[in-house]
Amino acid sequence: MSTDGPPSRRSRDGGAPTGVSRREHARRRRARAYLLSFLAVLGVLVIVGGVAGLVGAAQGPRVTGVQFDPDAAVSASGSRMILTTSQSLAEIDPSQVEVTPAADVTVQTSGRSIGIRFTLPLRDDTDYTVTVDGVTAVGGETTATLEQSFRTPPLAVYLLQRGDTEDTVFRTGLDGATAVPMYTHAHIEDFRATGQHLVMSVKDDSGAPQLVVTDTDGANARTLPLPGPGTVQDLQTADRGESIGYTYTPPDMSVAGAQASVLYTASLKDADADAPPTRIEVAGQPVSVAQWSFVPDTDSLLLLSFEGRLLLTATAGEGPVDLGAAAQIEGIARGSATAVILRADGLFEVNLQDGSDVPLVDATGTTGYLGGIVPVASGATLRQYTAAGADAAGSGSTLYRVGADGTSTPVFTVQGTSSLLQTCISPSGRYAAVLVQPDAVSNPYDTSYDLPLPRRVETHILDLDADGTATEVSSLDAFDISWCRVPLR
Repeated sequence: MSTDGPPSRRSRDGGAPTGVSRREHARRRRARAYLLSFLAVLGVLVIVGGVAGLVGAAQGPRVTGVQFDPDAAVSASGSRMILTTSQSLAEIDPSQVEVTPAADVTVQTSGRSIGIRFTLPLRDDTDYTVTVDGVTAVGGETTATLEQSFRTPPLAVYLLQRGDTEDTVFRTGLDGATAVPMYTHAHIEDFRATGQHLVMSVKDDSGAPQLVVTDTDGANARTLPLPGPGTVQDLQTADRGESIGYTYTPPDMSVAGAQASVLYTASLKDADADAPPTRIEVAGQPVSVAQWSFVPDTDSLLLLSFEGRLLLTATAGEGPVDLGAAAQIEGIARGSATAVILRADGLFEVNLQDGSDVPLVDATGTTGYLGGIVPVASGATLRQYTAAGADAAGSGSTLYRVGADGTSTPVFTVQGTSSLLQTCISPSGRYAAVLVQPDAVSNPYDTSYDLPLPRRVETHILDLDADGTATEVSSLDAFDISWCRVPLR
C-alpha cells in the first residue's frame, strides 16, 4: 500500500484543489500566465526576426555608419572613408568603387566595413559622391549599391608677411579677406605647416636660431632642441607623421671636422618635445647636402650631395641607393614616386621605386629660356620660361602648364619689370601659388635675413582649370604659402 497521501482534487466550486492552499494556487496561476505570455512574445520576436532577416537578405547590405573627415581630405593624401554595413561583406574590388568627380582610390574590405582610401588630396569646396556597386554579403546572392555624398570645405592657407618691426604668420581663405594672425615674432626666417602644428624658424634677440612649434592656431608655443647655435635652413615637413627636416651649419667652419649643411630630422609630437634632433648619416657619415626632399607618402629622403650624387635613403639613413650624378632636384609630384631631376645631359623623370629614368618630355609652343619646373600630378608640369627683349615690354617670364604629351598652355605672365620667384602647387593640384617680385629695380632684397627676399612680394593664386588654362583667384601681399614643400632657393 502506498504511503503517499491521496492525490489533490479540484473543489467542485472551481477553487483551489483539495490539499492546496489558496495562496499556492494563485502563485501557480500567475506562473502559468507569465510562461504563456513569455512564450507568446518569444514567438512574435522569432517571427519578426525571421522576417527581418529575410528582408535584409533580400535587400542586401546597407550602410549603418560612416567615418570620414572632409577637412583632412583636402589637405593631405591618404584620407580614408570607412563605410560600416549591416552584414559581413564579400571582398570589394576597386573597380566596384566610383568617385564623382573622379579621384583615385584604394579599397580594403574587413568584416562589415569598407575602407576607401583617397590616394591624393581632394578638391576643396566640392560636392563628391562615392558609389560602391555590386556589394554582396558573405555567402549572399543579393547585390546592393552603396552611395555616400559629402562636400569638402573651402581651403585655408598660412602665409608669412614680414614687417618693419615684426613678422607674422597668418591664416586666411584663398581670397585673403579673412586673414587672422597666428604667430608674431621680431624675426621669422621661414615657417611650415603640418596637420597639427606650425613650426617657425626664428632668430632671438641675440641672433641665435630657434625652431618654435605651436598648435595650428598659434597656441602652446615651445622650442625644439637644435644641434647648436649655427644656421638652420631649408626647413621642410613630411606629408605624414608630424616630422620635419632642416640643414644645420655650425657657426665656426674652421673647426676640424666641421661640415656645412648637415641634414637633421625631428618630430613635432608633444611626446617628443625634448628629444634631440636626428642627424642623417649614410655609411656612418653625416650627410652634407646641397638639396634634399621628403619623398611623398613614404619614410624616405631624396638627397643631392655637394659631390653631385643623387641618393635615396630611409630617414634613418639605412640602405642608401645611389641614383647617379645630378645637378638639381626640380621636385616630386604629390602622391607620386617620380622625381624631376636635372642631370648634365638634360632633364629626366626618375622612378624612385626602381631607379629607372626617362627624359622629361619637351614642351611645345613655349618661348624663352627654361627656368624652374614644378611637377604636378599625372605627368604634367608647370614650367617657367623667361624671354629677354630689348625693353620691358618685350621681356618677362611666363608660366606654362605642360601636359604629359608636351602640349603647353600659358597660365601666368609677368612683364620684364617684375620677377617670377617661385611656384607652389596646392595639395590637390587644383591651384598654383606664384610668388612675384614687383618692380624689381626699385624693390631690393632685404639682406638682414638668412633667407633674403624683396621687401615687397606678391603671391598670386591661380585656379588651374581642367582645359589647361588658369583663372587668378587673388593676389596676397605675403609669401611662403603653406603649400610650398621647399623654401625659396
